[in-house]
Amino acid sequence: MVARIYKPARNAMQSGTAKTSWVLEYEPEKARQVEPLMGYTSSTDMNSQIRIAFETKEEAVAYAEREKIPYQVFESHEPARRRIAYSDNFSFNRMGQWTH
Repeated sequence: MVARIYKPARNAMQSGTAKTSWVLEYEPEKARQVEPLMGYTSSTDMNSQIRIAFETKEEAVAYAEREKIPYQVFESHEPARRRIAYSDNFSFNRMGQWTH
């Protein structure tokens, strides 16, 4: 019963970094099964339903250590952002050709 601590990726509707939190959730112990009658995907693993959000990574790690939960921390990968201004289109050292 190992827990994962990670920062989930933003969805397509999010552009900023506000309200991003760290999540602690358990790794699945058993594989999901397809119910033969209705075709639903089900699981008997109740820990897969637990998902706890924390403000910082340190809070999540402290909680896991306090509750004696084995855990793995997955660091978040921040995208490399490039600052672009409209005036760069008219710069003398522009890399590409300016065409209309």
